[in-house]
Amino acid sequence: MIHAPIDGVVLKRLRESEAVVAAGEPLLEVADPAALEIVSDLLSTDAVKVRAGQNVLIEQWGGDHTLEGKVRRVEPSGFTKISALGVEEQRVNVIVDFQDPHAAWEALGDGFRVEIRIVVWERDDVLKVPVSSLFRQGDDWAVFAVGEGKARLGKVEVGQRNDLEAEVLSGLAEGEQVIVHPSDKVTDGVGVAAR
Repeated sequence: MIHAPIDGVVLKRLRESEAVVAAGEPLLEVADPAALEIVSDLLSTDAVKVRAGQNVLIEQWGGDHTLEGKVRRVEPSGFTKISALGVEEQRVNVIVDFQDPHAAWEALGDGFRVEIRIVVWERDDVLKVPVSSLFRQGDDWAVFAVGEGKARLGKVEVGQRNDLEAEVLSGLAEGEQVIVHPSDKVTDGVGVAAR
């Protein structure tokens, strides 16, 4: 008689046929579906910004809403993985626990694919611009703001940023419009029209 160490469901049968087995030899993989965790590998340069306890948004899991999670652990060692483009990348596993009740995500199972976004910084009432509106002018960041139908070159101080948006600490006022993806034809004082 063989007893499972936990209540759960069989994920995998490691033995298909009757046979003599050695003590300690695994026969089945058993798991508790309510105890799922997410293991996500991040680039090591991103993983250094992640801490246990940070909030996580779980998306693209097949449900019609975003789930919530929390970082339980950032593994202390990394590994090398080859990207789809054939580039060697240093990766680090991050373990995430679900915060929503099991009923909200019970359709998920072992090995299912999800996408996560880890909240590494958060603040209310922040002035922000699209990253695509920023460009370098010497050592400074700059934008073209639109005022009275003309492009106005202005230096801005940038705080936190991600791939899409950047926090503006100074140099721009709330409500000012900026030009995204300014071409080399846009100069200070040139006439512009909104599209």
